[in-house]
Amino acid sequence: MWGYALSLPAGAPGAFAMDGVELYGKPDPALKSGVVVDSALHPVKEGATAHIEISVATTGSLPIEEPVTVAYTTQGGSAASGTDYTPVTGTHTFPAGTASGTSHTVAVATARDGDAEPAETIPVELTVTGAKPPKEDPQVVIDAHGLPYLDAKLPVKKRVADLLSRMSPAEKAGQMTQAERNALRTPGDIAAYDLGSLLSGGGSVPTPNTAAAWAKMVDAYQLRAQATRFQIPLIYGVDAVHGHNNVIGATIMPHNIGIGAGRDPKLAERTGAVTASEVRATGVPWDFAPCVCVTRDERWGRSYEAYGEDPALVEAMETVIRGMQGSPSGKDLDRNDKVLASAKHFVGDGGTEFGSSTTGAYTIDQGVTKVTREELEAVHLAPFAEAVERGVGTVMPSYSSLDIIGDDAGPVKMHAHAEMINGVLKDRMGFKGFVISDWQAIDQIPGDYASDVRTSVNAGLDMIMVPTAYQEFTKTLRDEVAAGRIGQARIDDAVSRILTQKFRLGLFEKPYADPANLDKVGSAGHRAVAREAVAKSQVLLKNDGAVLPIDPSRKVYVAGSNADDLGNQAGGWTVSWQGASGRTTTGTTILEGMRKAAADPASVTYSKDASAPTGGHDVGVVVVGETPYAEGIGDVGNGHDLELSAADRAAVDTVCAAMECAVLVVSGRPQLIGGQLASIDALVASWLPGTEGDGVADVLYGKRPFSGQLPVTWPKSEAQLPINVGDAAYDPQFPYGWGLTTLTKTPMGGEHTLAALAVAAHAAEKAGLSRTAQGKAIVDRARLLVQEKAGGKVTAAMSGPFADADHLLLSGDLTGAVAGLRAAYRAV
Repeated sequence: MWGYALSLPAGAPGAFAMDGVELYGKPDPALKSGVVVDSALHPVKEGATAHIEISVATTGSLPIEEPVTVAYTTQGGSAASGTDYTPVTGTHTFPAGTASGTSHTVAVATARDGDAEPAETIPVELTVTGAKPPKEDPQVVIDAHGLPYLDAKLPVKKRVADLLSRMSPAEKAGQMTQAERNALRTPGDIAAYDLGSLLSGGGSVPTPNTAAAWAKMVDAYQLRAQATRFQIPLIYGVDAVHGHNNVIGATIMPHNIGIGAGRDPKLAERTGAVTASEVRATGVPWDFAPCVCVTRDERWGRSYEAYGEDPALVEAMETVIRGMQGSPSGKDLDRNDKVLASAKHFVGDGGTEFGSSTTGAYTIDQGVTKVTREELEAVHLAPFAEAVERGVGTVMPSYSSLDIIGDDAGPVKMHAHAEMINGVLKDRMGFKGFVISDWQAIDQIPGDYASDVRTSVNAGLDMIMVPTAYQEFTKTLRDEVAAGRIGQARIDDAVSRILTQKFRLGLFEKPYADPANLDKVGSAGHRAVAREAVAKSQVLLKNDGAVLPIDPSRKVYVAGSNADDLGNQAGGWTVSWQGASGRTTTGTTILEGMRKAAADPASVTYSKDASAPTGGHDVGVVVVGETPYAEGIGDVGNGHDLELSAADRAAVDTVCAAMECAVLVVSGRPQLIGGQLASIDALVASWLPGTEGDGVADVLYGKRPFSGQLPVTWPKSEAQLPINVGDAAYDPQFPYGWGLTTLTKTPMGGEHTLAALAVAAHAAEKAGLSRTAQGKAIVDRARLLVQEKAGGKVTAAMSGPFADADHLLLSGDLTGAVAGLRAAYRAV
């Protein structure tokens, strides 16, 4: 069979054609049946007996037509025949007519000698006559035993030191290697190369794509690690960036931009806990999340992965790390509902300059972040310092380059940036976890492959996401160490960091999935948390005439491309890397949520393009926005822009001309709507809510109040970008922190009330309530006064102090926040 591989151009249409393919030969009619074994690997404790089931199987499960004979013998391996086990040799014949699935058991007895030993292997060679042999012969493994690193009562540090002292250069190199599961030439390569980690890239899923199938798949890979000398378990990783988003039926949370809009640290923690529970239930102990990037230019295709443009907001939402990992000490990591988190992408990935990317057709993603040292510290490094304080277990560097103004060094790829990784992250911040590279990212470092490997490892990378060339990487790494270009101390440090997290996760004691939580994946309880997060993420930007909330008894006309599209509202990184439109997983669309929330489902009329008659309706809801994308594929200028589609604009015009209307923008970043804003009565930033459209309906119909605030500045035009809180020139459509509410009424009293709130803020600060709900409530009341006075007419004079006030609130400066809002009030 011939195979073909191709890469279509990123962000552009592509075509592939091939001529005729001819197949020669014919199948052997004698081999209509095959021999299979129950498992390729059979680990047993020393002194126990392994039982290998050898079965015959046919296509269609028919009885076999000809006799099948299987000869078996134990030979080779690291275990000593006659000393470590009793040798076994024999044959078994399945006569003609034997039912498909019939099995024969071969027993291999091991001996107990009482010595402390690493694992030993006993291959069982099969010779099959009359049928196809199994893909590989089975192997018995006598478990490692009696060695100090296996003693769960010892401190982790001692276990690590003992294990490290026993490992060979090849075993150490393997621990520093992460391969994509589909790149394995054979599952046996896990043991052959002593691989320390596997991952599923976006869309790399089992068949069927269910939680149970995930657990079975990961367990099968984990079993293979038991054939290594020291049976060091794999640490399997996934990008569960808004729930266990690769798994159909999992609970899909709002993307981080929506969590940032919710401004609720405790809820952020709960979303992290739900995600961790669902991820660990499938046997995966490691999540490449959260992204603690600070998005400074919404043309970036990863903008929705950030909690916002303000580092103070990002830091506030990092409670998600506790939800995922538990205690900062790591003592909860061995629980069956916790995972190792990964703060990414270190450092400055959200600050890349537009036009600086050299990756394919990308315009900004993976580009160059050009900043002063002061801006680097305040904006981009601060969230990582917070993540380290919260005990995050791993950190992933960015594809991007860092160019610090004034040091004359020019741009340096972050995967090669020793000053930042070794110097700042590990030394200054005291990060004790391990650093994992991004997907094939070391290949972007200038130089040949050997140079890429030594530069990245010497810069502080501990594990390399290869993800396909694991054979070349492990060999190159060993060669570089042997040549003295990478020091042995650096290797030992890297492997120690990796082993430490594996011990803390409890993988040596419990390497396999715990099925106890499988039924919680996508459960009603988990979806309830997501639904609450969705409701709190909704930002009410305009509400003239109190159009929202909608009385459930009113007749509602619904239109727009994103009203009834689950894939669009979930966005990228959902089931597949780029995501897709349509019903890609299990959930509720916004339209379905509205029909459930209405007093009578029939009172909700839906016409995607607004072509159905509009007469006889009380209010219109037009749900518009983006289609899914991820990473640089979604960069503005790479086939994307910030404009609504022509169809969406037409739907807005039609509905808003016919009745009072609310427009919901479902997107990963602000959309430019200035030209239609005047005709829109109510405007909502719905972000990418995930699978729980009921949460959007909850606020539309008043079951929950609108309480969200803008996590990023909403621009008037693309020409304004980048535009962020704190800019000297700041004249947005809506400022950072803006968000009307239906939670409480605006207080009366104007300036007098603001003066009283200033006194209350000062007192609350003195009482240590700066970063509490009580402190925030004081500032929120002042914010409502400003928004009420503005009446939707946002000016440059009031936008700056208004946005600054929200930053000060998140920074713990209640007094400064109220002072800023008083200045904004006077400027309206």
